Amino acid sequence: MPISSSPLVHALLCGFLVQLSKVLTFLLREKKINVRRLVETGGMPSSHAASVCALSTCVGLREGIGSVLFQVVLFFSLIVMYDAAGLRRAAGRQATLLNRILHEHIQLPGPPHERLRELLGHTPIEVLVGAVIGVLFSLAIYRSPGGM
Repeated sequence: MPISSSPLVHALLCGFLVQLSKVLTFLLREKKINVRRLVETGGMPSSHAASVCALSTCVGLREGIGSVLFQVVLFFSLIVMYDAAGLRRAAGRQATLLNRILHEHIQLPGPPHERLRELLGHTPIEVLVGAVIGVLFSLAIYRSPGGM
């Protein structure tokens, strides 16, 4: 089985490329490099959605969309995307509120508190764009010469 036909490779490579695009976008916008964007969560587009949709698409193309394997992978992909736009986004909004409360209203003794990470989840549009990228990524590899 060639490496390009591996669902795991599709998912990992797509996720990496999306994260790399966030580094490049930051570089163009801010005129400085932030390599932490390679491993940070949140932002446009969702690498979680891109990865799981690349995985689902690859499995669907290899095994057929009627296969049990595709249906299981799709089910878990939907859970990951729902979590990215739901639970983790809510946690990020709570972190924003807690940071504001601590900064504006509570003076804790000792050194300043460490801010909670606020960019944890995704907006629905960030998830949708990531999902489209993941599907197109696997379709492009599948349709390319030497693809699956």
